[in-house]
Amino acid sequence: MRAKIIGIPVQDQEKALQFYTEKLDFIMKHDIPLGENNRWLTVVSKDEPDGVEVLLEPSPNHFEPSKTYQSALFEAGIPYTQFNVDNLQDEFSRLINLGVEFSMQPTEMGNVKIAILDDTCGNKIQLIEMLS
Repeated sequence: MRAKIIGIPVQDQEKALQFYTEKLDFIMKHDIPLGENNRWLTVVSKDEPDGVEVLLEPSPNHFEPSKTYQSALFEAGIPYTQFNVDNLQDEFSRLINLGVEFSMQPTEMGNVKIAILDDTCGNKIQLIEMLS
């Protein structure tokens, strides 16, 4: 068993694609029209183009429980998912310079350092650096 795709609900697929590629530095893997302005839209890490794909799902627009769940997580400040980085302080500085908003600045917690950003599409995303 392997993880191949993780889904993230987004309120606007085009806005999400721009954010995840232009700010978070992912690259588009698949963009397949599904009808009614929906797409099978995935991005991957530039460093792992054959790695896990992030599916930018339009589910909050079509399934009220998804919208409710996404909103509740966001309001509580709970990240929807997390991405690992090699150097959190460098990534934080790079993203701040690109105008990305953070609800938590880099903070050490045991053997990790974390920060939480707003993906502009209804989600908090946690960045994590393993310290040891």
